[in-house]
Amino acid sequence: MFCEEIWARTAKLLDAIHSHPFNAALGDGTLDRDRFAFYIVQDGRYLVAYAKVLATASVRATDPADATFFAGSAHTALAVERALHTGYLEEFGLKADEVAGVATSPTCLAYSSFLQATALAAPLPVLAAAVLPCFWVYQDVGAALLERTAGTSDHPYQAWIATYSDANFAASVQQAKAIVDRLAASADPATRQAMAEAFCRATEYEWMFWDSAWRLETWPTARWLG
Repeated sequence: MFCEEIWARTAKLLDAIHSHPFNAALGDGTLDRDRFAFYIVQDGRYLVAYAKVLATASVRATDPADATFFAGSAHTALAVERALHTGYLEEFGLKADEVAGVATSPTCLAYSSFLQATALAAPLPVLAAAVLPCFWVYQDVGAALLERTAGTSDHPYQAWIATYSDANFAASVQQAKAIVDRLAASADPATRQAMAEAFCRATEYEWMFWDSAWRLETWPTARWLG
């Protein structure tokens, strides 16, 4: 199956995602709040773009079931995941003006722009492959962290881990994979290659996103602008 092939192709990158210092500290509960707050702010902005990309996939889908899935996922990205972010921002005492004052990171903008460009210019199968890592990689990381934290009480990031290790989220991942596998099965070789490249690039951006939060990434050119 196509998804099995691209998952195997990205195996080393997935290992790097799991072992990244951000996710290691997230699992240990030792991740400092500044890094997590930075991540939450950037992820909130990414999710706005991601939801629009999923809505575009819904519009472009010819199968009613696929259209329904993508539309529902767009709603979940805005309603469920952003509610998680809001909860953490309130817990950290970050006000709306403070959040607004945080610049969108280069990586957040790049990942969002990549998906938006794919939504506008690429065939639906390529778009479906491009949005899949945000489902699959997060569920994979969430499940691994849930296993690592089993029996732990008062984990500071338990709500995050619970969201992405949730059974309903896992079911949505399976549905997204099934859509991609079905589209790949009827695609020509060039389209399949483009699908694989889109999946790999999005998975690279997943690693980069966590890495940017770990580094508290800023724009290196900011000092030359007023």
